[in-house]
Amino acid sequence: MSLDLTAEEFEKIVIDELDELPDEMVDGLENLVFVTEDRPADGSLDLLGLYEGVALTERGQYGFGELPDRIVLYREPLLAVAETLDELRDEIHITLVHEIAHFYGIDDDELHRLGWA
Repeated sequence: MSLDLTAEEFEKIVIDELDELPDEMVDGLENLVFVTEDRPADGSLDLLGLYEGVALTERGQYGFGELPDRIVLYREPLLAVAETLDELRDEIHITLVHEIAHFYGIDDDELHRLGWA
């Protein structure tokens, strides 16, 4: 059985999980927006979240009128991997941490080493 949440219900859980993140993780987030979408552009259920932008470590002369970076959480893939609301919250939390790490310039290899991927 998979969970069935509306986009609004899903977004509320994402906001709740963002509020739960440690201050030291979110205080440095600048020019970044969080959005939720039903699925990735290719329609797959393989991708739970995505960071789109220029990592802090790569920015240089960044910050003069660029569009904000985006972290996208995909509702249908996340719902597909969770059987309970608690599991969904955990998956959203992990996905947020993972994508925020990319914002800070931490790649997948380093996330694996740290036990976050």
